[in-house]
Amino acid sequence: MAEYIGAVDQGTTSTRFIIFDKNGRIVGLDQKEHEQIYPEPGWVEHDPLEIWANTQEVIRGALLKSGIKGSQLAAIGITNQRETTVVWDRLTGKPYYNAIVWQCTRTHEICKELMENGGQDRFREVTGLPVATYFSGPKIKWILENVPEARAAAERGDALFGTMETWVIWWLTGGPKGGAHVTDVTNASRTMLMDLKKLEWDEDIMKIMGVPRQMLPRIVPSSDAATWGSTDEHGPLQARVPVCGAVGDQQAALVGQTCFTPGEAKNTYGTGCFLLLHTGHEPIPSRHGLITTVAYQFSGRQPSYCLEGSIAIAGALVQWLRDNMGMFEDAAEVEELAKQVENTGGVYVVPAFSGLFAPYWRPDARGVIAGLTRYVNKHHIARAVLEATAYQTRDIVEAMNRDSGVPLTSLKVDGGMVRNELLMQFQSDVLNVPVTRPSVAETTCLGAAYAAGIASGFWNERSELIENWQEDRTWSPRMEEETREQGYRGWKKAVDRTLNWVE
Repeated sequence: MAEYIGAVDQGTTSTRFIIFDKNGRIVGLDQKEHEQIYPEPGWVEHDPLEIWANTQEVIRGALLKSGIKGSQLAAIGITNQRETTVVWDRLTGKPYYNAIVWQCTRTHEICKELMENGGQDRFREVTGLPVATYFSGPKIKWILENVPEARAAAERGDALFGTMETWVIWWLTGGPKGGAHVTDVTNASRTMLMDLKKLEWDEDIMKIMGVPRQMLPRIVPSSDAATWGSTDEHGPLQARVPVCGAVGDQQAALVGQTCFTPGEAKNTYGTGCFLLLHTGHEPIPSRHGLITTVAYQFSGRQPSYCLEGSIAIAGALVQWLRDNMGMFEDAAEVEELAKQVENTGGVYVVPAFSGLFAPYWRPDARGVIAGLTRYVNKHHIARAVLEATAYQTRDIVEAMNRDSGVPLTSLKVDGGMVRNELLMQFQSDVLNVPVTRPSVAETTCLGAAYAAGIASGFWNERSELIENWQEDRTWSPRMEEETREQGYRGWKKAVDRTLNWVE
């Protein structure tokens, strides 16, 4: 009898495998970081083979640590860093090039060319997305234009494209020996190649991008009762376990937070920061710089959609203070540093390291520290780094309120940074709404587990998932209105200083 469900979380900086019980509690976990490769300023890559090796290692590690056998798992779900792009040989599994990461800005010139005929919103009506370096389509185009071997293989039908869940599922289900080449609707909706309403690849956009149809994966529901395949007895699970759930990381957190009702929203504080608002079964076009995307689709049901605000740099700004500035050794220390002062001393940090994402979409922006005086010390800068994440979130909420016509009244939060209580209080203050952290903060992995669990019958109804959700702590606003608005005005002024930096 299968007592557990497993989920791979293939993230931007690390890969994890988490095992959950019927109540959504964690019973096993292992995690391993992978190398961040920066060949040029603004370029970011990962080694896909390193990531697949790490995936196998963390699966074995979590099983070993928990004393659970692979055969005790009902199914496997995958969640992943979205938009990150791999092109590989279907016969050997060898990538033609490193994975190009979602943060990478090398496709800036390609995007400029695409915008010449129709502007930034050229494909928005069909895909829900602006033309931006963030998405996978231009990354595939770059690989095909710059790696001759990949172009020739794509024309022959031997090159496969995938975002990271596609890559991991392909290997888990057999790799070159007949692995399933699939992508779920949430990840497909981030490529700039999928028709948002039809949930199909768009022939016209594929032609414009020069992407051959045969290299694209089959689009499937996020939770798919018709399983894509099973793991192998000789693989890391040492058992045949169906692989039947996949959700891009931010949508997975929405599922893990059980935001199944239109109007519910969550914000995930990870490397970047992503706020998603469930809008129902019809896509709502954004007029204020947000993305319209698929929230999830359960097998046999209509898809649900959401509005999303994407922030490129959140936790990565704390890592920058640690690794590049050497201000502390452990990222958790930033809170203690920031607590030493009452405010930022008038300092703002705008982390436009690779341009600004939503709601600005300005690849020409670069990071600034504004408002420096002789009075300012490292404590003020540490505090300004935390406040930057909260202010970026307010930018998104302002746009979301205008797009949806429904003001946000509360926010569910998750991700690594939600352990930072100073940040959570400040977030509640600048939004002027309650902010709630769940007892299981690993909601991204939990969402992938829920997708696989519903598909495999481990859980029967979504009501069971809602019952699993429990509140850990809620922060309520306690800032004066005048202080709040004054702080936000300063932030907007600092953002303005980042623009037009790159000619």
